Amino acid sequence: MAEIRRIGDKLVSRERILSAVDEVLALRQAGLSQQEVASRLGIDRSFVSRLETLGEIRKGGSIAVIGLPVANKDEIVKVADEKGIDFTFILSEEERWSFLQGRSGFELFTEAADLLEKLAGHEVIVILGHNRPAQILATLLEKRSAIFHLAQTEGREAHFSPVELGQLLERVKG
Repeated sequence: MAEIRRIGDKLVSRERILSAVDEVLALRQAGLSQQEVASRLGIDRSFVSRLETLGEIRKGGSIAVIGLPVANKDEIVKVADEKGIDFTFILSEEERWSFLQGRSGFELFTEAADLLEKLAGHEVIVILGHNRPAQILATLLEKRSAIFHLAQTEGREAHFSPVELGQLLERVKG
């Protein structure tokens, strides 16, 4: 049932407002300028700007976080989400082995190429992982991205400090 609220002498539909907001955001995400969206929808450009400001999580270049295997995946994903990271690819040890099993070399190569392509579109890539794989990944992407490598904090198990990651992401967003 539609949620309708009375404001003075007007009846206002909450669903209609949310639908309009979704349309504004979809058009902006599709590449239309604020003025083009405003003209198309018959609203002020300043409203589009204010709407974006209300929902803004952060400004700046796009950031990706990749890590495998990560023992404390849930904590790391939570930090990345809280910081508004654009792309996160984190696998636990179990997920890493599950990902590898049953795939041909060609399938693995294709998946790796797709992942590299996604990562290359970001200005900053934070790599969580063992030194050798992280260094190889950084080498493959260094021409397009600034790479930061956060070393594991506990022995052989790839466990990363959520606090240190949060601090690093704040510095990167700077």
